[in-house]
Amino acid sequence: MKNEENKGARLSRQRETILAELRKVTTHPTADEVYDMVRKILPRISLGTVYRNLDFLSSRGVVLRLGGAGTQKRFDGNPAAHPHLRCSVCGRVDDLEWSYALPELPVEKAMGYASLRCDVEFVGVCPTCAGKDC
Repeated sequence: MKNEENKGARLSRQRETILAELRKVTTHPTADEVYDMVRKILPRISLGTVYRNLDFLSSRGVVLRLGGAGTQKRFDGNPAAHPHLRCSVCGRVDDLEWSYALPELPVEKAMGYASLRCDVEFVGVCPTCAGKDC
């Protein structure tokens, strides 16, 4: 992790490993799935450590935390703004190839908001779930 991403915090082996494993996949894993991935490298790491480090990394914009209220949180190792597709049945999240500019927030000044980012998520049913009788 670069110094500007770390913002003065200690760069631990656990944090480095979590970030490296998250950046290897495009599946947008849950914290539990990240824990399973990282335990293969750091068998003594705790689930709480994984949760705390994912929170740290997402609060600094190094990774994206995906999911709204009532949905299981997933994490994306690619922090660049890009849209996602979420399955409303199983929760699977995929990156969406997008060739359009993401919209500006035209009312931000009128409403007093300072826009931090634009999250675009389409919700539907993935091919696997569409083939099942759910």
